[in-house]
Amino acid sequence: MRRTVAAIAAEQGADGSLPWFRGGQLDPWDSIEAAMALDVGGEHGRAAAAYRWLAARQRADGSWAAEYRDGAETQPAVESNHAGYLAVGAWHTWLASGDERLVTELWPAVRRGLDLVVDMQLDSGAVSWALRPDGTPDDTALLTGNASLFQALRCGIALAGLAGQTQPDWELAVTGLGTALRSDPDAFADRSRWSMDWYYPVLAGAVTGDAARARLGADWDRFVVPGLGARCVADRPWVTGAETCELALALVVAGQRDAAVEQVAAMQHLRHDDGSYWTGFVYPDDARWPVERTTWTAAAVVLAADALSGATPASGLFADPSALPAPGTADTGSLPPITGRVQG
Repeated sequence: MRRTVAAIAAEQGADGSLPWFRGGQLDPWDSIEAAMALDVGGEHGRAAAAYRWLAARQRADGSWAAEYRDGAETQPAVESNHAGYLAVGAWHTWLASGDERLVTELWPAVRRGLDLVVDMQLDSGAVSWALRPDGTPDDTALLTGNASLFQALRCGIALAGLAGQTQPDWELAVTGLGTALRSDPDAFADRSRWSMDWYYPVLAGAVTGDAARARLGADWDRFVVPGLGARCVADRPWVTGAETCELALALVVAGQRDAAVEQVAAMQHLRHDDGSYWTGFVYPDDARWPVERTTWTAAAVVLAADALSGATPASGLFADPSALPAPGTADTGSLPPITGRVQG
């Protein structure tokens, strides 16, 4: 894992940016995933630089562009999953490092991003995937992105408790969102061929216990290729490292640790000699595809390894979502004892 973290660090720009690979595109969600892996590997300074790079580029409305290259916006669309995910990174870096100064710096950006997410919530409880050009929320909601936002809102509530603040709008939003994720599939666009829609509600802690195990068991044979990992989409002979390791995180949440270890082991055929990971493998053709080794694929491996091993104080974020404040409550009594000191 130290070699993998070093491989991620090698792709980081001098300005702190964390693209998919050096010279490639950068999107906020995947950059945050890679920053979390740096924190797991003890590279807190690099993780902090990545978070500060993102915070400096947040727009006034709380959004980020969907894509950057060389620091410039190349896809300006406003997408809710990008707006919300800094909350997960900020809570993770607090657990991993206890860096109060960094969390204090990030809190205003987290708050603006989650306020935008709440503004994008639809009547169903689901959150719109993007804003239209006129600034109104699109009517479409995506299941994976919404599950990620469920986790982000809960992390935001935890950070608010750390700041000595309450965010009742976030608590109401996450309650409605959780209900939609668990019981209203019609609230989301049908992307059931994608494995992320299968496991992400479990990974994010929206579906737990017996329901989580039933959900993972129901489509196991559609998505899992024995000995290779998980397909990205059910109808393509293509396994991908990030989806396999995210499935492993969901399996940890569901209490199926042996199956999680098996999946992390199965995808090691994607490992490169330098510790980086190829994105995917088309197994009938015995071919890597796409021909790239992405920071976020390597990051998913690191986060899965941490959740399984409990190696860092941040491992519980993905291993035990119940450690976060319960949706719809303001109970922050279990938070670290610096309440009131992290201010926006």
